[in-house]
Amino acid sequence: MPFADRKHRRTQRSAPLLPKDHGGGEFDGASFSGAVFNLSTTIVGAGIMALPETLKQLGAIPGLMAIILAGMLTYKSIEMIIRFSRAAKTGSYSGLAGDAFSGAGRNLLQFCIVLNNLGMLVVYMIIIGDVLSETWSQGVHHTGVMEEWFGLHWWTTRCSILLLTTIFVFAPLISFKRIDSLRYTSALSVALAVVFVVIIAGVAVIKLIVGSIGMPQLLPDLVDQAAFWKLFTTVPVLVTAYICHHNIHPIENELKDPSQMKSIVQTSITLCTSAYVATSFFGFLLFGNQTMDDVLANFDGDLGIPFSSLLNDIVRVSYAIHLMLVFPIIFFSLRLNIDGILFPHAIPIAYDNRRFFSVTLCLVAFIFMGANSIPSIWDAFQFTGATATVSVGFIFPAAIALRDTHGIATKNDRVVSWIMILLAVSSSTVAICSDIYSAVKDSWVKTPELYL
Repeated sequence: MPFADRKHRRTQRSAPLLPKDHGGGEFDGASFSGAVFNLSTTIVGAGIMALPETLKQLGAIPGLMAIILAGMLTYKSIEMIIRFSRAAKTGSYSGLAGDAFSGAGRNLLQFCIVLNNLGMLVVYMIIIGDVLSETWSQGVHHTGVMEEWFGLHWWTTRCSILLLTTIFVFAPLISFKRIDSLRYTSALSVALAVVFVVIIAGVAVIKLIVGSIGMPQLLPDLVDQAAFWKLFTTVPVLVTAYICHHNIHPIENELKDPSQMKSIVQTSITLCTSAYVATSFFGFLLFGNQTMDDVLANFDGDLGIPFSSLLNDIVRVSYAIHLMLVFPIIFFSLRLNIDGILFPHAIPIAYDNRRFFSVTLCLVAFIFMGANSIPSIWDAFQFTGATATVSVGFIFPAAIALRDTHGIATKNDRVVSWIMILLAVSSSTVAICSDIYSAVKDSWVKTPELYL
């Protein structure tokens, strides 16, 4: 028996693998389409908004190639996870890490997933507050959609909107004990992402036809050595855009036919890569060198076409709703992994209502307080992307394949694994050093007396 099942096996008592439906019938397994929607929603979160900036850094041609390559590497890493999990006879990502690297590996992976997911959910809640209520940037007040529409009231303030969203949107959705129960909200989330792609492509095409868009930058502008090293900071952004490894096993475990998982991953990554390529290309084509780190911020002014204000509101509101629907999907694996760290030998959390709702309440409270306390999101997002995210997405799958405790790794597995580790370690190191250098530089500019 593998380590993961030998040491961390949880007593299932006489209960079935999954709880019964509230309607009284047995759950006979998730469908192919439901799994595709859930996995696609896991992938397409806030990362899509940072991809046009990736093209600004790399140039249009290398940038699009990097997005496609990241999708291919993500598929390969997930394929290895699925294949090695079946060899290890384990039904969780942390169980696979435990099989390869014992308890220390299992706990480290769970910690990385918790750090990654907590960071993402805090960022999502902050963005929702920024879009619907208000935000301050460099001393400038940016009004949110609700404040623009209804004026300043107690229920349009940032804290009130986030509290109401948590109570009436997040609370019902995160109370489901089965990830397949989120398939309809995930389908709506994917549809809203498509709406954003269609709008940004439509605006770009219209402006291209009237001749108000110039030729985009095709190659990176390497003006100095710092510009070259900055290219590596795009890798964590790309990994963050495709991260979904923490939900592979929860989705697979609920499938009516688990052998479909490989096709589900192929379909989801193809769908998301297509959306990423379109968003990146048309976003960079539309805004050019004015493309911001978060392209959503570009939809805060005149787009230069009729109904510009209406389109801006549609983009911002649909994106906020999209993030609300992504939230419970990411929260699902967060809850599983934090429970695995705190209660490694207990029965599954779905069978213990008191533990289920206690963990859920504590996590939501922590995320809510974090979203109302952290002033800036992007530095934290870059840090988690350069550490926990690349570990979950690239380093752990590659390390498990290279460890090869069951002797099933191919030569291709080993080559791709070394490529992923090299990309992850080098880019993360450069990204972290770049962030530290930028922070120190900004501090020097603001308070030079501290360094004299």
